[in-house]
This record gives sequence, structure tokens and C-alpha cells, in this order.
Amino acid sequence: MEATVTDERPSPEGPATFREVFAQREYGAVFAAGALSWVGDYLAKAAVTVLVYQETRSVVLSATAFAVSFLPWLVGGPLLAALAERHPYRRVMVVCDLIRMALMLLIAIPNLPIYLVLALLFLATLANPPSQAAKSALLAQILSGDRLVLGLSLNASAGQASQVVGYVVGAAISQFDPAVALLFNAATFGVSAALLRFGVRERSAALHETDRTHLLRETAEGFQIVFGTPVLRAIAVLVFSSMLFSIVPEGLAVVWADRSGGDLDRGLAQAVIMAANPVGFVLGGLLIGRVFGPARRLALMRPLAVLAPLTLVPALLDPSPVVVALLAAACGFAVAGMLPTANGLFVQALPDAFRARAFGVMATGMQVIQGLAVLVTGALSDRFDLPSVVGVWSAAGVVLMLVATLTWPSRPTVEAAVAAASGGHTGTRPGSAGVPTATAPAGSRSNGAGADLPDGDAIDGERARHAVT
Repeated sequence: MEATVTDERPSPEGPATFREVFAQREYGAVFAAGALSWVGDYLAKAAVTVLVYQETRSVVLSATAFAVSFLPWLVGGPLLAALAERHPYRRVMVVCDLIRMALMLLIAIPNLPIYLVLALLFLATLANPPSQAAKSALLAQILSGDRLVLGLSLNASAGQASQVVGYVVGAAISQFDPAVALLFNAATFGVSAALLRFGVRERSAALHETDRTHLLRETAEGFQIVFGTPVLRAIAVLVFSSMLFSIVPEGLAVVWADRSGGDLDRGLAQAVIMAANPVGFVLGGLLIGRVFGPARRLALMRPLAVLAPLTLVPALLDPSPVVVALLAAACGFAVAGMLPTANGLFVQALPDAFRARAFGVMATGMQVIQGLAVLVTGALSDRFDLPSVVGVWSAAGVVLMLVATLTWPSRPTVEAAVAAASGGHTGTRPGSAGVPTATAPAGSRSNGAGADLPDGDAIDGERARHAVT
């Protein structure tokens, strides 16, 4: 029988260790399954893009194949994520992996019409929101306290590293045969399903059948819990704000590379800029998550929130692509330093029955805001000088982050939100004040994810915070 996870640790004031996190067998299975799926996903994106372009020689259709993967989040992310609340999280993840495996095998069939390839790709990506929402909620059931914060940091870093590996390997393999990359992706989903099925124990659904209403209403409750609870709303504002500027160097990398007269050729300059933010994110998440304890990370959250856009303000000086890449890496480092801590707090302030739905709301918002940021800055760069656009945009981000950190809820508000989340049972619904109503019967138990609110002045009423993965 599996040992119960507690928050008792050798050094409560110090950071959780990698050994402590991976000592939880279930986390190891989820981590490995997620890393495999991510590598396969990004590899398949590169492969499908090449496949469509080879068949049609159309840049528009090739770009469409890449963009299809984002559509499920835009057209129904919160609704699809709400499905995960109705079923055991492990089952949701396994079924989604098997569906994606089967569809990737179909896409790999030679000489399929392009419209059928795009349709199958869209169907495969429909499984992303419920699978990722279930994973986010499941992690909070497997890990608790500072282990959860470090676990989230490791997951986010693995996702960024997988992006780089998947794109590079996928692009290389696809030059010979895109179908090989698609078959490899199908295999990663199959292995991921096996790891989850045999490495994670089954748990009951977060939303009991007696508490279910209508899927649309349940989805709306996800928005209500995020934007109606002061602490969650504050975290959402900070996360969405950070997305407005951190994506810009990556999104405009091709423009930076094209206008460069430096030593790097255009393709290499673009690659360096696009890879810089993920690399900085990996380093920031691992170093800050491992070196600093919980209280110190909370204290660093506010300055890191302001530092993230501040690192991009020197773009006003029209630096070379290498310097732009360094600025993007610094921005990624700062964002990664604050994100896992905020993720942990977000999870602590969420009742168990709303975790998947809240993830759907946050993930959809992040996708939309990143897309809008690139579109707006790209449009502005058509009319104004690119360095000026990025520099001024980032300076405005500094102001926005200062406002966000200065409006951080008071400590009693934070503690009340965490207490309400840990005190209610899985059938809680948003109350009239936006705080979950605790309706647990006598003797009910806390879910444990919000068992210990991090101590120290860092969380103080004076502000700061962050958000969701």
C-alpha cells in the first residue's frame, strides 16, 4: 500500500529537494509521461508543418497546420477542461493519450488528402485541454507543500526543454520522412498511457455525480472561481500580464533576424532568439526553485515580476540578435523564477473540484493573450521601428507589473482563500462573494494540497503573486 504524503520535511524552512519530489513514485510516472508527450507533440508540429508544405508548397497551409494545435484552447478550452472534473484524472489522461496515439497513426498514412490531415490533427489536439487540465489537478493530489512548488517548476522546465528538443529533432527527421516523426509521436503517447496506467493509482472524480449540473454551467463556474475570488483574480492578472511581453522576442524573432546586419546568418539568428526564452525559463525554474526556500521565493516574487519586462526595455537601443537573445533569456529566467511559487499558491487557494476548470480558464487566457501580444506588436512594427516598439511595450509592462504587485491582496485575504479551499469538500460551489463555500460534512478531510500556507512576510498584504500551469 502506498505511503501517505505529508508535509513533514527535514528542513521546513529550506527548499524541497529533487530527491523528495521524485521519491513520490506517482510524480515520476507523471513527469516521464508528460516529457515524452511534449517531445512527441513538438516533434509532430514540426513534422506536420513540413508534410503539408511538401505536399502543397503553400506557406499559408503549412502555417495553418501549425496553428491548428492552438485552436482547441481558443474555441473551447475551458469547456473541454471541465470534462476532466467529471472523471478520474488518471483515466482522462490515459484515454486522451490513446486517442492521440490512434489519430497520429492515421495521419502518418501516406498520401492522405491535406484537408483530412488537418481534420485529424484538429481532432488529436482536442484531447490536449482535458489531458493537461487533469494533469495539473492530479499533481496537487500527488504532491503538497514545497514539493508541489518544485514539482511544478520541474514540469514547466521539462515542457520548455521538450519544446526545443522536439522542434530541432522533428525538423531534422522531417527533411527525410515526416511520417517517421509522426510514428515516433504516436509511440510516445502509447508509452505515456502505459506509464500513467501502471504508475499512478486511480482516484475518484473530483466532481461527484450528485454535484454535476450542466457542462456549460460548470465551465462558467470555472470562470467565476478564478475571477470572483480576490486571490485567484490577482494571480490571474499577474500571469496574464507577464504573457503580454515575455512572448514578444520569440514571436518577432524572424523580424529581428531579418533586419540584422550582424555576424549570424538569418536562420541561425532566428533560432538563437527563439530558443533563448525557453533556455532562460529552464535555468530560472530549476535554479530559483532549488536554491531558495519557500519564504525567500515568495519574497522574490514581486521583484521578479517587475524584472521580467524590465529586462526587455534595453531593446530600445537596437541591440544585435545575440543581445536580444540574452535579454529574452533573462526575461524567461525571471518569469520562471516567480511562476512555480505562484502556481503553488494558486493551487492552494483552489477547491479540488475546480482545479481542472481553473486550469482551462488560465491556459486559454494565456494562449489568447500571447497571440494578441504578438499580433499587436507585429502590427506596430510594420509602422514603427521594431526596437522602439519592443522597448516601449516592455516599459509599459514594467508599469503594469508595478500596479499588479501593489494591488496584491492582504495576508488575511490570502489565508482566508486557502482556508476556504482546504476546508470545503469536492462539491463546493462558488459563493456569492466569490469565495468557495465550505459545505463539507462533519469529519470530512482536507484534500491536503493547501495544507500549509507558506509562512513569512513575503506573502504579506502588501502584494505580489503569480499563477498557473
